[in-house]
Amino acid sequence: MVSKFLSRMFLVLALVGVTGLPMKNALAADPENTLYLDLQYGRVVIEMRPDLAPTHVARIKELTREGFYDGVKFHRVIQDFMAQTGDPTGTGRGGSGRKLRAEFSNTPHVRGTVSMARAQSPHSADSQFFIVLADAPHLDKLGYTVWGRVIEGMEYVDLIKKGVGQSGMVPGEPDIIVKMQVAADAE
Repeated sequence: MVSKFLSRMFLVLALVGVTGLPMKNALAADPENTLYLDLQYGRVVIEMRPDLAPTHVARIKELTREGFYDGVKFHRVIQDFMAQTGDPTGTGRGGSGRKLRAEFSNTPHVRGTVSMARAQSPHSADSQFFIVLADAPHLDKLGYTVWGRVIEGMEYVDLIKKGVGQSGMVPGEPDIIVKMQVAADAE
């Protein structure tokens, strides 16, 4: 009986893998280290990496649980580069008020990587972060803390309104984070 059940389960899993049918959040194995970032376009699922940046992941979760990111703008978005958010003022100069010490790793900045934005000092990251839209190997040597990766919904990130000029500042009404939640707390 048990072997028959396991055989059927294996067949179902094999068919799902072969047919490519989506398994909702199948990659999000640890709800405590998974974020749901909701955009007007759909849900983006981010796998957080406490193995790479434990302090940053803890702070992102703390701010998320406080509702800090809800309604925050994607103030700087550069086509084929990155989408930046996390500043409650929407100017690119704001934050939560707590600077974090850098936690560097050798993790490359490939499409879907989530990394902390910062000022000149490597230890100036606060609440702002960016999602890499296309591979950006030049960032790997510049000292940015990688703390996660998009595992689902990158097509929605691609739809975020783009900025203009070299600064990438988004004119008018930029897109916002409608809601951000730790998956373990999700409604």
